[in-house]
Amino acid sequence: MKSYRKVLTFNLPTRRAIVNITDKVEEAVRESGVSEGLVLVNAMNITASVFINDDESGLHSDYERWLEGLAPEKPYDRYAHNGYEDNADAHLKRTVMGRETVVAITNGKLDFGTWEQIFYYEFDGKRTKRVLIKIIGE
Repeated sequence: MKSYRKVLTFNLPTRRAIVNITDKVEEAVRESGVSEGLVLVNAMNITASVFINDDESGLHSDYERWLEGLAPEKPYDRYAHNGYEDNADAHLKRTVMGRETVVAITNGKLDFGTWEQIFYYEFDGKRTKRVLIKIIGE
């Protein structure tokens, strides 16, 4: 069995943003030489998420409004966590959106359903964050 590891680095200029990373994951699958296996893609920071869904701007806006309704950024003093930092909402949003995704690799390609894409969702930007791509298979 083969194993391949690649790390993506992000430093987004805004507090929150969604980035389609499907092409970067596809590139890693090609680099790995794995034709049948699995790819794990996970955010390596507790205020960011990796998830799969449709690349549609209205849906992305809906995520932002929905998550902001669940865990609004402000007022900062509504959260016990906020003190040294003001990112309690980012931790909560990450919990809802999840840490990682796993995708099957079939015939050297990501085995997606209709419209599926992989996204990195930043909840507390303006600092360096990492995403791990780990591929195993034959």
